[in-house]
Amino acid sequence: MKTSDFFRQDKPVFSFEVFPPRNIDNDGAEKRVCETMDVIQEVQPDFVSVTYRGGGSNPAKATIQIASMIKDRYHTESVVHLPAARLDRAAVDDFLARAKDAGIQNILALRGDIPEGGRYSDDFHYASDLVAYIKQHGDFNILGACYPEGHPESPDALSDIRHLKTKVDAGTSELISQLFFDNEAFYKFVDRCRFAGIDVPIEAGIMPIMSTKQAERMRAMSGVELPAKLSNILDKFADKPDALRDAGIAYAIEQIVDLMAHGVDGIHLYTMDNPTVAGRIIEATRNIIRS
Repeated sequence: MKTSDFFRQDKPVFSFEVFPPRNIDNDGAEKRVCETMDVIQEVQPDFVSVTYRGGGSNPAKATIQIASMIKDRYHTESVVHLPAARLDRAAVDDFLARAKDAGIQNILALRGDIPEGGRYSDDFHYASDLVAYIKQHGDFNILGACYPEGHPESPDALSDIRHLKTKVDAGTSELISQLFFDNEAFYKFVDRCRFAGIDVPIEAGIMPIMSTKQAERMRAMSGVELPAKLSNILDKFADKPDALRDAGIAYAIEQIVDLMAHGVDGIHLYTMDNPTVAGRIIEATRNIIRS
């Protein structure tokens, strides 16, 4: 099933992201993913996305194998990530062939982080180039990423929206946002998108903060702002990891409740493969998400 069909139903979409193991051939490599999926299944997610995890022996194989397992074992639709900066045209062709053979219909087309040594190739300079290529080479549903506070490499909000519109026009059917901690920034971003003629569904990406180190890393990598309320939480509980974890979960829950009250298209929860955290958020929001 194509995930774009879920947005035609009269309810918000609820989805998750999981990471494949670095070495899919190790005994028990799927165990952590299965532990997370066992918890996720309690809320009957619409779909689960599987990252393309660089650094393993065969990231394409791992991504597709985990996505296929999610479909077959858990009867849940899956989405595979495909990062342009790490691949050339031949590798993308191979990935698309593997996905088709595995019955995977949904691809999250990304530019992805530039590796430290530079791009593997420049066959797909922008994510929109990859979207257009996938569109020409199979009947896949294509998802895209968006940045409520602007892509960290974009010079301004207008340029960012223009690039996003190009990506949507190339064939992107729905968007999943990068994590953010300020809901007002997300609402303003959605308004800008609609004004620019970007009318595809936009899911809000939520990640609970578990440590001050994680928060600083997210701010450095993605350019997200930390609202005063969250900064106060981080300062107050910086040396109390259990309390900070609980506060981070509570903050994420509060974000989800507010987003749902504002009629968001969907929620995409970045689980970090932590079934305990995912379970607590699900328990606190299941009746709100599925109301």
